[in-house]
Amino acid sequence: MSDAFPLAARPNLEQYKKLAKDLQQACQSGGSGAVRAWAARWAETIARLQGLEITPGVRRRIDFEAERMERRWHKLQETNQNAARSTLAAARFFVARGHGFASWPKFARHLEALGRAHSPVSQFEAAVDAIVGGDRAALEKLLSENPGLARARSTREHRSTLLHYVSANGVEDFRQKTPKNIVAIAKLLLAAGADVNAESDAYGGRSTTLGLTATSCHPEAAGVQLPLMELLIGQGAAIDSAEGAGAVNGCLHNGRGQAAEFLASRGARLDLEGAAGTGRIEAVKSFFTDDGSLKPPATPQQMRDGFAWACEFGRTSVVDFLLQRGMDLEAKLRHDGQTGLHWAACGGHADTVKLLLERGAPVGAIDESYGGTPLGWALYAWGNSTETHASLGRYYEVVALLARAGATLDPQWYEDDEDRRRAAAKMRADARMVAALRGVIRSGMPSPEG
Repeated sequence: MSDAFPLAARPNLEQYKKLAKDLQQACQSGGSGAVRAWAARWAETIARLQGLEITPGVRRRIDFEAERMERRWHKLQETNQNAARSTLAAARFFVARGHGFASWPKFARHLEALGRAHSPVSQFEAAVDAIVGGDRAALEKLLSENPGLARARSTREHRSTLLHYVSANGVEDFRQKTPKNIVAIAKLLLAAGADVNAESDAYGGRSTTLGLTATSCHPEAAGVQLPLMELLIGQGAAIDSAEGAGAVNGCLHNGRGQAAEFLASRGARLDLEGAAGTGRIEAVKSFFTDDGSLKPPATPQQMRDGFAWACEFGRTSVVDFLLQRGMDLEAKLRHDGQTGLHWAACGGHADTVKLLLERGAPVGAIDESYGGTPLGWALYAWGNSTETHASLGRYYEVVALLARAGATLDPQWYEDDEDRRRAAAKMRADARMVAALRGVIRSGMPSPEG
């Protein structure tokens, strides 16, 4: 994704020249924390431009962004001689990159074009705002006035077309939004001549609207991901690229299990990893010989990855089959050195958790990135989910299964992260979850009665 910052409503090149000059001066001052202070001022200005009240939560976000910008500047200094010398040119380049542009001259040209109301850049940016804002009428008017917009591209580094923006992926973070009428908006763009297979330069290039939509959390959360994918495929979108991993695997790696299943049902290419992640047990079996060994081109890594996704998405029959074929219960999986039990617990899949525990999965295993147990992952997912209360009911059984298997909580783990603290507070206030955890809670993590 592009974590570019939004521009002011009426951006002025002189403002950004001053911003770059201030960065240069912060670097030359030699003061400890000077660059981070500069970055914090920039981030706060952007927050105010977005109309945000500077609440404690927003302040934490500003501090996070400032720290991230400081790291990026120091990383640039390691590889760029101008940045190492804190030149103005380097500072301007850094500001341009912060807004999603490949260079300062391209950024300057973009700002100059924005200053002209009917320039191609102004019209493109207005069309993007209409798309992410769900303003179909405004978009239709812009397309009728300038039919070429349907195939125009952003001047930002990702070079996306308007159609790419319906995916809410691979474009500027602040524009990654999915209005409820996004399918109608996509139909309008396609009818106006948008190329359904156009590729953007997001994520290293070759990114299509279908691929970006399939791996995006925003259309999924809005409940329109599958209808949008159906429309794109119906209009000729290619499911798999001619090279590289298939579209299904991309969905699995991004946690989009439903989209992966959908693409598999539409004939997407499947290797062992994709077949396992989408629960296609017969396809999984086809990658093994009668004696249980792998058939080329299937690989042990595909088996491990397929096992991870099968656990994450509750493909219990596949998990069972792979264990019978020698999959290691204690294997540390990508991307965070977790076990299959971590994934199954996080997904709230009681049947899969039960199977893994019966086979001897280590209930106290610690992942390598966050230092959490399967129980910790389950409570974290439950406590921070946006799902409805009814659909979250599956986590009570998962937690009870882990508790009966001897899982214990580390209270300190919940104090190291805001999202974990939120989960702990929710847990304490939920009598049903406390009941599931009975006998597990240590001192320091009291129940409502404790």
